[in-house]
Amino acid sequence: MLRTVNSLKGYAIRATDDELGKVKEVYFDDERWGVRYLVVETGTWLSSRIVLISPYSITGVDDLGELVHVSLTREQVKNSPDIDTHKPVSRLLEGEYSSYYGFGNYWAGPYLWGTSTYPVGLDVEADRSAINEPPEVIAARAAEHPEDVHLRSSKDVSGYQIAGTDSEIGHVEDFLFDDKDWAVRYLLVDTRNWWPGGKKVLLGSQWIDSIDWNGSMVQTSLTRDQIKNSPEYDEDAALDRDYELRLHQHYDKPGYWD
Repeated sequence: MLRTVNSLKGYAIRATDDELGKVKEVYFDDERWGVRYLVVETGTWLSSRIVLISPYSITGVDDLGELVHVSLTREQVKNSPDIDTHKPVSRLLEGEYSSYYGFGNYWAGPYLWGTSTYPVGLDVEADRSAINEPPEVIAARAAEHPEDVHLRSSKDVSGYQIAGTDSEIGHVEDFLFDDKDWAVRYLLVDTRNWWPGGKKVLLGSQWIDSIDWNGSMVQTSLTRDQIKNSPEYDEDAALDRDYELRLHQHYDKPGYWD
């Protein structure tokens, strides 16, 4: 099922023994376009600490109850490596995190989740050694690998301008991802600030040529007219395969499902 990132904001994270906190935003990677972590504000039980929850641990999403169920305990989350979300999260810190929980390294393999298409946890005993090191030691090692930064905040990228080959056309409002493989499939673009009487449209993540992180600009090789004349996205309607087919046919792009 495709859903927007904004639709998950405020959902409670339900551990096996109690509630952990609420979803604040997500981190996605800028290479394979996968949602790698939910950024969760824990509230008073953990002094409002911000923690990362990986799709490796997510067992289901309950839209009626606005809950995300995870196969973790409060104690596990409490003792997990502390990651400062106000700073770039390096690959080294991600490795510490994965080692602690016994997850796979999604970057170590040819598929979206490393050796798998889906975020399937490993059947191994987690290495808890990360918690035996002071946070400043882990941070110091991570600082030695600044080139390992690949994660991007959905909150930060929302608002980035979208530029076609001939002109700017709108800005990023949201992201649509598949809640089974957690792949980001589309950027939701609002054209109304640039085109009076405009509409909201979708751009496939694979149609993005580059992102200027300093200039807050997303570049695509599509033209302004192509984007302007694409099928309108209705946020109140279910996004079905019929709409996706029309969208891909309009842009003459192959479907990701192929």
